[in-house]
Amino acid sequence: MKSLIVGGAGFVGSYLTAHLLENGEEAAITKLPGEVPHTDMAVAYDLDILNKGEIVDLLSRLRPDRIYHLAALASVALCWKNPSAAIDVNIKGAVNLFDAVREIPGYAPRILVIGSGEEYGHVRPEDIPIDEDTPVRPGNVYAATKAAQGLLCGIYARAYDMDIMTVRAFNHVGPGQAPIYVVADFCRQVARIEKGLQDPVMKVGNLSAKRDFSDVRDVVRAYRLLMEHGRPGETYNVGSGRAVSIDELLHMILGLSNTGITVEVDPARLRPVDIPIIEADITKICRDTGWKPEIPLSDTIAGALDYWRGKDD
Repeated sequence: MKSLIVGGAGFVGSYLTAHLLENGEEAAITKLPGEVPHTDMAVAYDLDILNKGEIVDLLSRLRPDRIYHLAALASVALCWKNPSAAIDVNIKGAVNLFDAVREIPGYAPRILVIGSGEEYGHVRPEDIPIDEDTPVRPGNVYAATKAAQGLLCGIYARAYDMDIMTVRAFNHVGPGQAPIYVVADFCRQVARIEKGLQDPVMKVGNLSAKRDFSDVRDVVRAYRLLMEHGRPGETYNVGSGRAVSIDELLHMILGLSNTGITVEVDPARLRPVDIPIIEADITKICRDTGWKPEIPLSDTIAGALDYWRGKDD
């Protein structure tokens, strides 16, 4: 089985590459020109997903059986700062991939497109936990682009008989994640404070929001199992099934340090709009694939903190 991970040079792509190789699959990744992959375990090809011709050329040469579409402007904060880039990458990039596949004669790969639990947006209390039939009500730019991407996946699957599935992936964390995400940010700050590189003050944003956090290794295992057992045209939630407040995460991380640390809200870290609670109902993926989350959040956080303790910055 030959897989291509589009946008595979980053955090999730490195874990997915390792997982596929461990399970006896061939795997290649794409990256942006000049981008340095997080992993050297797979051949990396330069690819601009806004250039459909480049996608056609690469797919015609490689003809992967499975395509994992991870390429995205994936930070909520970055999408707020640059909405037009989010639209280009998250919507136009996906459409370019689908159209490129359609242009290649006799080629029909299985495609898994990674969306986000953020798509559900302003959920009502009675909708918690959120299943895949819950209406999407995006509350930020990133979520809106991912919701549009997901709708297009369904249209292409039905209209053009393409083997496409979509994932609404809730927050996933682990060692190696960039500090633009909350767990990595908190862990990096604690590690810097322990080393004397930062005053013993944690800068935080909204601590009351509740999110569904999973270990990235559980998440990539879900992606592979969906490729093997998922149903074409379907959307699947991938999460832990339990919402945790950012305040609880913070105290879990602080509890792993013996350093005296105070906490201070930084207005610059507050989002223009924030959703109070997001929690996944994962019944569907568990039923269709046999997957279930296995790695405790406490272990994930400890690993993330140790990662930053081992960094020079």
